[in-house]
Amino acid sequence: MIATEGSLFGRLRAAAAGEWDGYTRHEFVRRLGDGSLPEACFRRYLIQDYLFLIQFARAYALAAYKSETLADIRDAAHSVAAIADTEMSLHVTYCAGWGLTEDDLAGAPEATATMAYTRYVLEKGASGDLLDLYVALAPCIVGYAEIGTWLRADPDTRTEGNAYAAWIDMYAGADYQEVAKGAVEQLDRLERSRAGPGRFDALARTFRQATRLEIAFWDMGLSP
Repeated sequence: MIATEGSLFGRLRAAAAGEWDGYTRHEFVRRLGDGSLPEACFRRYLIQDYLFLIQFARAYALAAYKSETLADIRDAAHSVAAIADTEMSLHVTYCAGWGLTEDDLAGAPEATATMAYTRYVLEKGASGDLLDLYVALAPCIVGYAEIGTWLRADPDTRTEGNAYAAWIDMYAGADYQEVAKGAVEQLDRLERSRAGPGRFDALARTFRQATRLEIAFWDMGLSP
């Protein structure tokens, strides 16, 4: 488990237990594991994930603006660069293996679920502080690590001949697990410096809503 029960993330996850289970154990996720997800659904997801990443790069740029220390600015700038300079290129290369060109990705319209989730994150960051923004981002960052770990351990996951095995391995792998661990630790640091009495309930509402939007994103992937 990436986060202990006493960490801010662990408490947020517990406060949104039903939503969290619906997100991390979603039918889309299960069908990735057993290899039964239709390829058209996965291509739709890949296209929207590309558009999603662009908006998340903007969210980290906003995080740099919202930061009050040089260390936080550097962390946010590193995340912007990692998405824009590395992750997007890797995503384009991966999508090429599914018959999708970068023009296909960039020219596609954003799905309603993509717009709803990413703009919610940006709005929370614009109206709140750095902790609000990172709590809204956490279900995506840490959730994918948990999904990867769960799928790798699930006896129903098919490894041989599963077209989605590489996707599972990426999020279950040590590199991504370390990214998620860093996000959990950052939430704890920000809570110590920014969260006063009574703030947890508001943070939990943000986390719960972001998790519901993750569910809607998977629902979009399964839609005809």
